[in-house]
Amino acid sequence: MKSRTTALALLAAMAATPALAQECGGDFDAWRTAVATEARAAGVGDTGLAALQRASVDRKVLERDRAQGVFTQNFIEFSSRMISDYRLQQGAANLKKYADVFARAEQEFGVQGPVIAAFWALETDFGAVQGDFGTVNALLTLAHDCRRPELFRPQVVPLLTLIDQGILPANVKGAWAGEVGQTQILPSDYLARGVDGDGDGFVDLRNSAPDVIMTTGNKILSRGWKRGEPWIEEVRVPETMPWEQTGRTNKLPLSQWAAWGVTRRDGAPLADNGLKAGLVLPMGHKGPAFLTYDNYDVYLEWNQSITYTMTAANLAARLAGAPAYDRRNPEPGLDGDQMKELQHRLQAKGYDVGGIDGILGTNTREAVRKEQMRLGLPVDGWPTPALLAGLDEAGEAVGEEEGSKGAVE
Repeated sequence: MKSRTTALALLAAMAATPALAQECGGDFDAWRTAVATEARAAGVGDTGLAALQRASVDRKVLERDRAQGVFTQNFIEFSSRMISDYRLQQGAANLKKYADVFARAEQEFGVQGPVIAAFWALETDFGAVQGDFGTVNALLTLAHDCRRPELFRPQVVPLLTLIDQGILPANVKGAWAGEVGQTQILPSDYLARGVDGDGDGFVDLRNSAPDVIMTTGNKILSRGWKRGEPWIEEVRVPETMPWEQTGRTNKLPLSQWAAWGVTRRDGAPLADNGLKAGLVLPMGHKGPAFLTYDNYDVYLEWNQSITYTMTAANLAARLAGAPAYDRRNPEPGLDGDQMKELQHRLQAKGYDVGGIDGILGTNTREAVRKEQMRLGLPVDGWPTPALLAGLDEAGEAVGEEEGSKGAVE
């Protein structure tokens, strides 16, 4: 029979869990024995330990971890696929169906309903596709693997605790990265942020929509959400402006953006709301443009991909009544091989691009901005063939200069 543990009991269990060591690799059985010692010391009983003992390495999880090709898509490609008519229709239907629960979530946590509904849509299509990977095997595999153990090792004891308390079955299935439930919550958040939304005394994030809505709101709040504030606003940018001032982290008063010619999407003047925002150009200064507020930064706590977070933020805006964003006419970007070549060249120049993966991540964007500034190009973080050619020419010039020096010597 399932335990009917309350959220307070879950929080207590989380607090009792000691900090986990970050060792990885080596013999899996020996490593798992060390994990069992930690789990037992944290209060995990026989049920949870038995689930641990049955765990094994899942090679398919490692394959998925190494091949996240979806994020090689640009923002327009990714968002066009993810912000579908189905998700917009089902999102609107669920906002209406669970209006009282969404209202409770906003009252208690300050997170607007469309924000929660957008994550619900993107992660599992409102619970329809929750994943078919064995969660215990997935987490143990990623925690034992030495690529990112610091992300996954701390999730093992919380997962075993959930199983030991009967909150999750030992054979629970979810995403390849160890998340479970309708908004793909990691075990530590399940324990620390789980909320019984339907009042049955049990936090069920796989089957109870009210529990999902309330817990997701609580998780978003825990990442720094500011009550009643916006997260994103589509804008129109002028032909020229100080592009080097753009970027998520360079937050300025709306009055400054207005002074440089930034307007609302319809051309109306920006209404100064007393907040600061950064101007984000996910596909350069000729593509879509958005002011992003402090609440947008919370999206990056959910997922570090700018492509994903911009999509999630825009889906939330659509569910809140905004029209589809204007794609405008961005300059052609780089294909996967060109992006890897760019990263190789940037890395050779001393930049930390976070790995040669063909993905335009935060580190690569920052390196691109610095090179755009050096080459006299608009500083918008969008790599183009012109930028790549500029780096090629710079490399050839350096090579010729070094060759001439060698001849003299």
